Amino acid sequence: MGREGCTVTGVTSASQAEAAPAVVAEGLVKRFGETEALRGVDLTVDRAKVLGLLGPNGAGKTTAVRILTTLLKPDGGRALIDGIDVVRDPRRARARIGLTGQYAAVDERLTGLENLEHVGRLFHFSTAEARRRGRELLGRFSLQDAGDRVVGGYSGGMRRRLDIAMSLIARPSVLFLDEPTTGLDPRSRLEVWALMEELVCGGTTTLLTTQYLDEADRLADEIAVIDRGVVIARGTADELKRQVGGDQIEILLEDVADAARVIELVACHSCDDPHVDREQRRVLLPVPDLSGMVPQVVRDLDHAGILVRDVAGRRSTLDDVFFSLTGHTAEEVAENGEDSEDSEDGERDERSGAVDERAEV
Repeated sequence: MGREGCTVTGVTSASQAEAAPAVVAEGLVKRFGETEALRGVDLTVDRAKVLGLLGPNGAGKTTAVRILTTLLKPDGGRALIDGIDVVRDPRRARARIGLTGQYAAVDERLTGLENLEHVGRLFHFSTAEARRRGRELLGRFSLQDAGDRVVGGYSGGMRRRLDIAMSLIARPSVLFLDEPTTGLDPRSRLEVWALMEELVCGGTTTLLTTQYLDEADRLADEIAVIDRGVVIARGTADELKRQVGGDQIEILLEDVADAARVIELVACHSCDDPHVDREQRRVLLPVPDLSGMVPQVVRDLDHAGILVRDVAGRRSTLDDVFFSLTGHTAEEVAENGEDSEDSEDGERDERSGAVDERAEV
């Protein structure tokens, strides 16, 4: 993971061990008409850590974030930010959080500095204090040379960096990043990743929702997989990979109709249930150790007269975990578009509402 070797500043290991989690969700339930978006979600995020929330479209990721950030009320369960109940005391909870949604909530008619000053004024900063804090964040996010330019001329990566900076104006203890790199080009994604790593190394507690498995693998201390409104797995990236076998034999079939015969033939070598990806015409066989396994599987298939395109050994990836747990790959999720629970206009309206309501604290 990209955070290896970073030293968290301002938080000692002893205090981290003794402190209660920064974010707690217990049995969260949310219904929209007959649709049950959340069906008892349990989450915790330890201080100065990153929890990556992974899930397919409509799994409930954004609904969970909206409840935790006081934008929705749950129909059941409870959620705490720094020990504060988000339903019973939403104003105090809002004072502890920063939120960056899927779409950059910046005013394209203003300069970068003016956007930051505007948010600072909403938090009742004096004009001088809002300007000082804005300049500080522009420098921290490598935007100082663009601070006096109108945001309409910013690149996608610059807008996202400015958006995250706006979430940090009031120095929140918990930062929620809801698919922060959606729609960005590869270079801009890398820029945002570097920024996020810097924030976490500085001790910022973060809940990150994402559909990008490489993003979760690089940034998250722990990963929770959510599907159909329920958390179905949780652990580090390596722990989740071991759930589907630390190593795998990948068999590319000539005819997907042979999948059942292949599984019957090679299942004796597996340490867990084999998985069939019919779209890619492949069988994934979890094995305890790759040593000598590929030649053995090739011999078994040849002896049975089953034609295959290729047999290879490889380490499991988060995509294998995703497919094993949800029944489809992350690429299939991305092709289907954004979560059905989300909309761009709603995201921007709610982000503005969150800032305005927190400013009342």
